[in-house]
Amino acid sequence: MHQSVWTDLRNVEFSQRWVDAGGIRTRVLEAGDRSKPTVVFIHGTGGHAEAYTRNLGPHAEHFHVYSIDMVGHGFTDKPDQTYDFKDYAEHLRAFLDAEGIEKASISGESMGAGIGAWFALLFPDRIDKLVLNTGAALRLADDVIQRMAKLTMEAVRNASEDSVRKRLEWLVDDPNDVTEDLVSTRLAIYQDPDYVERMTNILAARHTDPKGQDRNCLVEEDWAKVTCPVLVLWTDHDPTAPPEVGREVAGWIKDSRFELMTGCGHWPQFEDPETFNRIHLDFLLGT
Repeated sequence: MHQSVWTDLRNVEFSQRWVDAGGIRTRVLEAGDRSKPTVVFIHGTGGHAEAYTRNLGPHAEHFHVYSIDMVGHGFTDKPDQTYDFKDYAEHLRAFLDAEGIEKASISGESMGAGIGAWFALLFPDRIDKLVLNTGAALRLADDVIQRMAKLTMEAVRNASEDSVRKRLEWLVDDPNDVTEDLVSTRLAIYQDPDYVERMTNILAARHTDPKGQDRNCLVEEDWAKVTCPVLVLWTDHDPTAPPEVGREVAGWIKDSRFELMTGCGHWPQFEDPETFNRIHLDFLLGT
């Protein structure tokens, strides 16, 4: 079993750096040859780049790979602004512009999937392929929204190893998948004095503002406009929505593939990286 990001990355040549993306100091983990096609991994609500430490190496064999801390998250700048999906998509576009990348494949988990979806709608000429990993900018059930918001705010307002661990355990089917250094990394992020205020803004986008889901959620007519190839990847223990929801989204998209991973919760790329990497690379490489 993997126990540390350093065992995840032990044979991976990678770098951590910060990029000025439209005035936002943006933290990235980067691996792979810059001459190869680009893949960008995007984390979920309250997340950070370490969500993909088990995927960087295998993908860097074929692609130029980034895992980024989105605006307001991780060790990236946290300005006082709105945090709708459109705002994140603009940040992603600014990041690609700053790196001189015309086109990239986008793979997002949960909120990251929503960001990728909005990016595909707003900037269709900038995206090659899209992966929706246990998320799709969908309207979620009220109890799911409330549970996620409560766990997140408790972890941020009363940041401790215990509160952060509870938030991370919500992501996975097996609590043993939550490693000590993952808890430590997220605790350091949540202890940022600006983070409580910023998380309030972030959750308002979909969780606490009654109009937030109306602004941010996509419907069947929106998905019909997506023209790039899409992989919809779901799990049998996802805490936000059952596999049938993912299948329905895939049915709304012209060029889509649906894959179901078993024995995983909301973080399949971390819980079962071998299976995730195989499915993900098969899609991206067109095999």
